[in-house]
Amino acid sequence: MTSVVIAGAGSIGSLLAAHLARVADVTVLTRREEHAAALREQGLRVSGRSDFTAELDAAADPAALPSDAELAILACKSTDLEPLAARLEGTLTGATVMTIQNGLGAEEIVAAHGAWPLLSAVTFMSGTRHGDAHVEYVLDTATWIGPYRGTTEADAGRVADLIEAGGLKAEAFPDLRPAQWSKLIFNATVNGVAALTGLPHDFHFAETGEPADLGHLVRDLVDEGKAVAAAAGVELHDDPWEMNVLATLRGHRHFPSMLEDVEAHRLTEVELINGALVREAERHGVSVPLQTALYRLVKAREASYSE
Repeated sequence: MTSVVIAGAGSIGSLLAAHLARVADVTVLTRREEHAAALREQGLRVSGRSDFTAELDAAADPAALPSDAELAILACKSTDLEPLAARLEGTLTGATVMTIQNGLGAEEIVAAHGAWPLLSAVTFMSGTRHGDAHVEYVLDTATWIGPYRGTTEADAGRVADLIEAGGLKAEAFPDLRPAQWSKLIFNATVNGVAALTGLPHDFHFAETGEPADLGHLVRDLVDEGKAVAAAAGVELHDDPWEMNVLATLRGHRHFPSMLEDVEAHRLTEVELINGALVREAERHGVSVPLQTALYRLVKAREASYSE
């Protein structure tokens, strides 16, 4: 069986680990030894859209990871990616490494710490951790995968096939940028607005019937993002405004990660999401006053934690 390492055991990492353990030998890298012990002793329970308990291995020490691992998925938040990549430096020498962070720039961060062949991915699935050994599978949407350094579309396809064999949805692309940018614009808008308003991603984000409706602002923010993508020469895979509308029509009150972070007084992923979009706009000479204001306001919200 394929040997897979999942580095990071939040909701996305846990969902990937549990489902891949059905078709591969999976080892989870955790930050805490007690977390690793719970996974080894109890397995990893999945509830919600799937219902099973996976048996897998786990370790808190990168030196304990299997030397024959063929694939490593770095499933942490972008705020934790630099220290995670540093922990893995010099390990997993035979593995292809896949990033799966929101925003832009994750691949460059990982590439600075090793010569691994790299795949790039973004995911739309979501889950809720209910403990170290229990994750609820909430939104069963796809993970999109593409080549980055030393890999091909065929490599991305093999990983997508493995993820699908485990019971999750995945799709390979010859170039991930169109899909990556679609999600970048969607995330920069929805996450930023949710972080500042306290609203979950619900019907408010798509309402445009009245002058005061939030949907007007959301659509204008999306239009700024589209202008940046066009200047960067990226033809979007999906329209971020339509993605927003369709998500609100599902009726599920999704709590974006930035909203969860600001409510918990944690640092957000704003730098690789909103910050990346604003920096790309500046690089291409595109004016994005609304996205710039959103970026600065989220940064100010983070600064308020220490006041």
